[in-house]
Amino acid sequence: MKHDIPAPTGAIDWASETHVGAVVDGHGELVARYDFAHTAAGLAAMLRRFARHGVEAVAIGRPDGPVVETLLAAQLEVFVISPRQLKNLRGRYGSAGNKDDAFDAFVLADVLRTDRRRLHPLQPDTDRTRAMRALTRARKDLIAARVALSNQLLANLQIALPGAIGLFHRLDSPISLAFLRRFPSADKASWLSPKRLDAWLARQGYPGTKTGAQLHAKFVTAPAGIDGPEATARATVTVALVHSIEHLNTQIADLERRIRRDLTDHPDAHIFTSLPKGGTIRAATLLAEIGDARGRFPTDDALAALAGAAPSTRSSGKLHTVTFRFACDKKLRDAIVNFADDSRHASPWAADIYQRARDRNLRHPHAVRILARAWIRVIWRCWQDHTAYDPTRHGGHQRLLAATA
Repeated sequence: MKHDIPAPTGAIDWASETHVGAVVDGHGELVARYDFAHTAAGLAAMLRRFARHGVEAVAIGRPDGPVVETLLAAQLEVFVISPRQLKNLRGRYGSAGNKDDAFDAFVLADVLRTDRRRLHPLQPDTDRTRAMRALTRARKDLIAARVALSNQLLANLQIALPGAIGLFHRLDSPISLAFLRRFPSADKASWLSPKRLDAWLARQGYPGTKTGAQLHAKFVTAPAGIDGPEATARATVTVALVHSIEHLNTQIADLERRIRRDLTDHPDAHIFTSLPKGGTIRAATLLAEIGDARGRFPTDDALAALAGAAPSTRSSGKLHTVTFRFACDKKLRDAIVNFADDSRHASPWAADIYQRARDRNLRHPHAVRILARAWIRVIWRCWQDHTAYDPTRHGGHQRLLAATA
């Protein structure tokens, strides 16, 4: 009986400067292994090697970057096998469990040969969506950097100027930063009086409701800041941190303007902006992390699993456990969970699902994940149909309204 021999498969063990490529023939024999630099010439050499051996499908450990773009541009099928999966797959070929780039490239290529029917080829998102992803992720990183700097500023003020802590709503707000820039030490702040503070607030266009007298009273009742050489040094630290946070605020605002502009032009914008509490930045983040390659998630279960919203079930003999799914796309999970948590304040249906989970004595994070799973069914359907969310056509929402009428 004649059997078809599978075509050769390729793989790349990705690194920052030098990658390792491998080719396995239809019998599982290693026929080529080579290194290539992360340069234009190196990537061109990679394609020539794969073409020489008749490779049409390549396994790799990450879904993006210049290497992946080069493979897709050459019309090669790309299959992503995550580092976590690769770690488990090494056991097929030995029990040592050692990490070796050349060996990992072989494992990736051979797994693609044997398990290709279980794997799904990478379906890239459109350029617009990838651009949106770059912008929203950069914004999130800058916000994390701002939080870190704000924490440093807070720690410094606890010693240098305790009265400035909590004086305004947020430490990284424009009015708070302006105050610290003008009054970075107890010595400088001693000039203030209720009347002078009122005048300063007016010049700054202070949008709050508290008067200068109220803020001054709060300031002077706090513990006094230090004086002497350390006070001077800490005032310098305060000003440096204030300038850094102000610069980050400017960059974050610039990114948000670009995100709003790009979202307006995106063909899927209407889907995500129609969601309760979808807003603009949150809608853009959901769009960017889910993407627009519909074939990547043929079912809502596939999307829920990648988002970490579907529990992980383990069953062996009499043991049956349901646990939190750690293996997931954490950026996608954060985007969906963040949306779900806020949606319950605008959607009666979402609030009901969350509350019923809490009534079963589930903790807040667990209840929000349950709500996120419910929303994924709705979002996936709207996404697949290219339609905006409409609560009048949402069966669960309408049944809840009928039951409470």
